[in-house]
Amino acid sequence: MEVNIHASWKEILKDEFDKEYFVQLAEFVKEEYKSYRIYPKGSQIFAAFDHCPFDKLKVVILGQDPYHGPNQAHGLCFSVNEGVKMPPSLVNIFKEIKTDLGIDFPSNGSLFRWADQGVLLLNATLTVRASSPGSHQNKGWEQFTDMVVSKISSLKNNVVFLLWGSYAQKKGEVIDRVGHKVLQSPHPSPFSADRGFFGNRHFSQTNDYLKSKGIEPIDW
Repeated sequence: MEVNIHASWKEILKDEFDKEYFVQLAEFVKEEYKSYRIYPKGSQIFAAFDHCPFDKLKVVILGQDPYHGPNQAHGLCFSVNEGVKMPPSLVNIFKEIKTDLGIDFPSNGSLFRWADQGVLLLNATLTVRASSPGSHQNKGWEQFTDMVVSKISSLKNNVVFLLWGSYAQKKGEVIDRVGHKVLQSPHPSPFSADRGFFGNRHFSQTNDYLKSKGIEPIDW
């Protein structure tokens, strides 16, 4: 089936789009957009891929569900639209960057500037019903994003995977630890950040690894 996604990813994932589970998923999502308020906007479902072409990919950050509040989600995990209050997990991410690298808080919570540098900000589930967290789980998105992680692991080299929390770590079990750098810690949520997210120094570690491989580091 025809999927509106960046050409580099379309080539990598083309076989996935014709599988029965994805056809059913696409039909489910289409009906949901007709019947409910769904986030993000339809044009932004694959924004993480569109802003981070496969050949530019350096870092993968795994999230779970898109934000389910008004004007928050725009297709990148942890990121929110400009002008929207930063959610607590994102605040904690910027706190750790400040501690780790001395970089001050940005003026907004949009992470498109990371994506445009080669950071794939991938949620496990790419859509959600407004005010209904988890509403699009177990419909096929997880199978699709598992395949994305697997393809990156097998077709790329020297990618840094940031796995925060048990959910992301389980999803990352397929990653080749020899060909890539995997950094794990608790989730940046206020419920777990004090248990090891703060102080994980993942951002400096990511850049140190990239530089060691002759890859341009990320301007966090």
